[in-house]
Amino acid sequence: MSRRGGLAPIAWLAVLLYCLFLLYPLGRSLFLSFTDRNPLKTGSAFVGLANYLDMFDDPRLLSTLRFTLLVVVAVTVVANVFGLAFALLLNRNTANYRVMRTLVFIPQVLSGVIVAFIWRSILTQNGLLNAALAQIGVPGESWLGSTDLATVSIIAVVSWMTIAFATVVYSAALRTVPPELYEAARVDGAGALERFRAVTLPMIAPGMTINVVLCLITTFKLYDVIAVLTGGGPANTTQSTAYYLLEVAFTQNLFGYSSAIAMLLLALTAGIAYTVTFLLRKREARL
Repeated sequence: MSRRGGLAPIAWLAVLLYCLFLLYPLGRSLFLSFTDRNPLKTGSAFVGLANYLDMFDDPRLLSTLRFTLLVVVAVTVVANVFGLAFALLLNRNTANYRVMRTLVFIPQVLSGVIVAFIWRSILTQNGLLNAALAQIGVPGESWLGSTDLATVSIIAVVSWMTIAFATVVYSAALRTVPPELYEAARVDGAGALERFRAVTLPMIAPGMTINVVLCLITTFKLYDVIAVLTGGGPANTTQSTAYYLLEVAFTQNLFGYSSAIAMLLLALTAGIAYTVTFLLRKREARL
């Protein structure tokens, strides 16, 4: 009894911090989304759903949503495919493979800003990539100056970071697969591909759910890599919704409208994450 009483202050502190750093900012942002709040003005007025209705007539917002969804889908697919492939290749319990798994995880440890600076030095017109291509007689490309190539570059950099986390999760999931299942499948005459389909995939399904959902959530709020790598260019074509939200808030000083965009992004992220989680959980049950 005394032990439970001793933990009560810690529990109340956790609740207080949760309310202070999550619920209050969320409620404050929701309230501001119904106002015309501008820090350059002394007051603000209640405008109801005007900010939300304005979003339907904002072509830049719609463009950022399309770009964000494209990056989310591409990064999720690439990160999970390559993360699973690397986990399978590194699924050995020796010192060398443990070192390689550690090296694979390094991009996840680095700050997104640092990663973006590293890749910007590689992908600029006079960067390391074009210099290497020039050595073999291949003309360089404007990787960050072309709309299509800038989008591909952002997807590649974000995927490079996310693959690291996916590899670690899949590696942990593979370690939970009982070796007896593989032995039984071999006795039944199953080949490598059949063992992967009948044994590996069902056993690592929870890890796949974790990877897909966390990748979706992380990529939806993408900002730092874009800010450093392309600055939203060229011609605002690589602006994510999170990037545009901050521009509206701190460049245009439209706190009310930016709060409405934040609520939209939150609802979109939560809705898609919940739906994907529900579908993948049903898939786990079928497997």
